[in-house]
Amino acid sequence: MNQDLLGRVALITGAGAGIGRETALQMAARGAIVGVNDLKEELVMPVVDEIRARGGQAHAIVQNIASREGIREAIQRAHGLGGRFDILVNNAAWVRYQAIPEIMSETVERMLDVGFKSVLWSLQEAVALMDPERGGAIVNVASVAALRSAANSVVYSGIKAGILGITRAAAAELGPRNIRVNAVCPSAVPTEGTQRNRNAERDANRIARTPLGRLGTVEDIARSICFLASDDAAFITAQALVVDGGITLTNI
Repeated sequence: MNQDLLGRVALITGAGAGIGRETALQMAARGAIVGVNDLKEELVMPVVDEIRARGGQAHAIVQNIASREGIREAIQRAHGLGGRFDILVNNAAWVRYQAIPEIMSETVERMLDVGFKSVLWSLQEAVALMDPERGGAIVNVASVAALRSAANSVVYSGIKAGILGITRAAAAELGPRNIRVNAVCPSAVPTEGTQRNRNAERDANRIARTPLGRLGTVEDIARSICFLASDDAAFITAQALVVDGGITLTNI
């Protein structure tokens, strides 16, 4: 793998598993100094250890980012890893699917805190720490649910659609500071977090409707995130990159 992120300092939230974990592995392989964030040390340390075993640089940032103070602390600690801050991946989420009559206020608040408000507060902190000349890259993990939704996903779809709005507005505001802001919109990929909402029948149905004939993988999504964070995407901002094998735009 090339070293196109050599020496850059990155923070990846929710990096203890799934897409976040794979993104941490790939960014480290590309030369980045990676802050691996998640709630618990037992989630973070295996990722850090694996990166180091492969010769990469990684540091544990065990922190709850579901508050303004929490995400600020995580980003400041990442900045301290190399005296600079270059890449932010807002990947963390807490998700529950509920029918409209069953939606509970505590569910909404937690989903908003982890998956929406933390993105807002992270932007504030990133702006303060990214070099105004060198700039930086922010990648927000949204979902195809922001574009095409299913039943029982009102809160989730609303939050992910909001992430796309944040991405566009932040790109407009931060472009003059050479900070690029983009989003990726994955379809359902097999991870620990999506397991409860998947079964063989659903997977087969998705595969049948996907032009590329398979489910996506965490590797697919992580490669897209790394691309948007790299100089190969130097003139790309305000975009929502759909990574779904074609299913969203080819099934009407």
